[in-house]
Amino acid sequence: MKLTICAVGRLRRGPEADLIDDYLTRAGRTGRNLGLGPASVTEVEDKKGGGMAAEAALLGRALPGGARIIALDERGKLMTSPEFATLLAGWRDEGVSETAFVIGGADGIDPALRGRANATLSFGKMVWPHMLARVMLAEQIYRATTILAGSPYHRE
Repeated sequence: MKLTICAVGRLRRGPEADLIDDYLTRAGRTGRNLGLGPASVTEVEDKKGGGMAAEAALLGRALPGGARIIALDERGKLMTSPEFATLLAGWRDEGVSETAFVIGGADGIDPALRGRANATLSFGKMVWPHMLARVMLAEQIYRATTILAGSPYHRE
């Protein structure tokens, strides 16, 4: 099952980009034998300043066709890392070919796009900068592959 992070904004080279690349590369290596991956990032940018609706339109076009959608939202479900891994493995086992993670811009995800999501995920009650949310998501994708592979990376 391919994994795509669809995010608003362009990430410049730097420590966040390096972390994302590292975690997604690791996830690809670990997940290959598990039927998870490759994992990639697709970025969209609303250069006209149209707000959430314009960002939602751009994100909607960036979503892989037929993908299950997980929206990252502060009102989303709090999950443990093993629960997140189980969700991904369950969708993979159902034959889902792609999962897309949606990260909105500064104002979040348009309600209409959020309503299309098959699941919503929260990294806690705090709001995180979208660049850090990408890093945290990339790490959790990697962690999910290690949990499913039985690796000691994740310790409970």
